[in-house]
Amino acid sequence: MTDQAAEPVQPAASAEAIARDIAEAIAAHRLPPGAKLREEALGRVYGVSRTKVRAALLILSKEKLIEMVYDKGACVAKPSALEAREIFAVRRILEAALAREFVAKAKADDYQRLRAHFADEQAALASNGATRRTRLLGDFHVLMAQVVGNSVLTATISELVARSSLITMLYQPSSDAECSSGEHGAILDAAERGDVEETVQLMLRHLEHVEAGLRFDNVEPPKRDLVNALLMAGDD
Repeated sequence: MTDQAAEPVQPAASAEAIARDIAEAIAAHRLPPGAKLREEALGRVYGVSRTKVRAALLILSKEKLIEMVYDKGACVAKPSALEAREIFAVRRILEAALAREFVAKAKADDYQRLRAHFADEQAALASNGATRRTRLLGDFHVLMAQVVGNSVLTATISELVARSSLITMLYQPSSDAECSSGEHGAILDAAERGDVEETVQLMLRHLEHVEAGLRFDNVEPPKRDLVNALLMAGDD
């Protein structure tokens, strides 16, 4: 839902395009946590059937950006401060071990891949692409897990990253996102030097910094546009 989305995106918008547009609206705080996503209203906005709207909502649900409740419909996910604390507590335990294993197993081509990813993070920060920025910042940790080669660890890290990415998208100031990327660079530097303890400490400080920067009590009020007005209107 870009600022130009006062009219349907296109009459034949795909479910993927609709999901992307809604994700951007969530990242831009035009759809706040808890906002209801009514199928009929979305169908009017995008000029598509409710079947296609449901497909878009299913995509967003799999990405954990929205919650779908039987007989109640869909709404933007609203993770709590307690949930965030629990997620980051588990991430610190797992990713301290991940950092050690990464230093032991990473090869030159792995560092090249991570450096290229880091460059993409920096480009996303410069372009103010909130959803792409959030995805790339989370994927950095998943890529480290893939290098280690433990499929269970990778799946667990991926799940935790997905949940914490939503939390940071909703509650992290953009300036903190810039710091997060810089910290990724420092982690890579220490790992490439072979300094295991420094890599572990940098990872722990990075996760602590992200958690400490979350602002649950200071969510920016949503910007009002025709799309938001339709979605926030009364029941269809």
